[in-house]
Amino acid sequence: MTVWDDLVGQERVSAVLDAAARDADALVTAAAADQPLPETSKMTHAWLFTGPPGAGRNQAARAFAAALQCVSPDRALGGAPGCGFCDGCHTALLGTHADVTTVAAVGSEILVKDMRDTVRKSFTSPANGRWQIILVEDAERLNEKSANAVLKAVEEPAPRTVWLLCAPSIEDVLPTIRSRCRHLNLRTPSVEAVADMLMRRDGIEPGLAASAARATQGHVDRARRLATDPAARERRAAVLKLPLRLDEVGACLRAAQELVDAAAEDARQLAEEMDGKEAEELKAALGAAQGGRMPRGTAGVMKELEDMQKRRRTRTQRDSLDVALGDLTAFYRDVLALQLGTRVALANADAEDALERLARAGTPESTLRRIEAIAACREALDRNVAPLLAVEAMTMALRAG
Repeated sequence: MTVWDDLVGQERVSAVLDAAARDADALVTAAAADQPLPETSKMTHAWLFTGPPGAGRNQAARAFAAALQCVSPDRALGGAPGCGFCDGCHTALLGTHADVTTVAAVGSEILVKDMRDTVRKSFTSPANGRWQIILVEDAERLNEKSANAVLKAVEEPAPRTVWLLCAPSIEDVLPTIRSRCRHLNLRTPSVEAVADMLMRRDGIEPGLAASAARATQGHVDRARRLATDPAARERRAAVLKLPLRLDEVGACLRAAQELVDAAAEDARQLAEEMDGKEAEELKAALGAAQGGRMPRGTAGVMKELEDMQKRRRTRTQRDSLDVALGDLTAFYRDVLALQLGTRVALANADAEDALERLARAGTPESTLRRIEAIAACREALDRNVAPLLAVEAMTMALRAG
């Protein structure tokens, strides 16, 4: 096992990163021994990982971070960094390594105030690792000010600092930033590769693994959740029944409310799991007295935590809605495939009766209009339109066709 084993269907990317990690290890080893540095190296200070949702951008970046921090003694014997078992690899993969800082969007944007400490840290030497690594999971969500802060750090990085930026496409990142990064584009893994990963790593039985991989069309994270979480399978089943319910205006409005309520419930469950724990940990760190009384001057810090948690709940709700909209899009793509008589494998073979019913009742043109209505809903949510209004407009358009 190595850190690259979980990069499903990304053999080319794994090979590039493995070569860079080997050269990075040679650079650090030579510097520590006060030897001449290698004249050429595949290692660089900034990387941009792009690819469609589910391709594994963040996983690839974190695997690379682990390989850069690898301290396996096998390296001295000619082994490659990235063993996956040493303290450096293990803590980097878990997200607890002191010299691997992860930045992810809590709300719709990464604010400059959320980047200040990270940018400042990027100019310091590693505390105990081999590199100071900054992993930005949602680089497309950097706003103008936070992106400019990152640009300054990427332009003139510290000698042992590496920036790993992840975004859906190269166009989602400022040209001035991406021009300073080495770009790696990941592809959507095949359904077969995802199913194999679910069986091999998660112990999922073959039938369920194949069904989850096919339903999510190679989206690794969603496939794993669908295969391991019965509640996720129930939510998907409810979404796939929705197109057959949209026979009158009242049904459209009820369906929209149910979708929004289900997303809000997802956000509430996550908040229950995380918010209380975060608040207690922060209170303890600030020196709360017995009974919960906070020291003077700490109210602002607690207010910042509450604001962050509120932004996270909003994003979680919208992310959950996006999963449902993705399932609907795949459903209507299957309808279109049946109408056009193509021989592509259906993503939702478990709902074939419903697919055939809708295929007979409509035309390819009406199905395309429904797919466009779902895309319009996603765009509206990205523009921060109220979720219920956006979803109601979509369900009405799905009924009209």
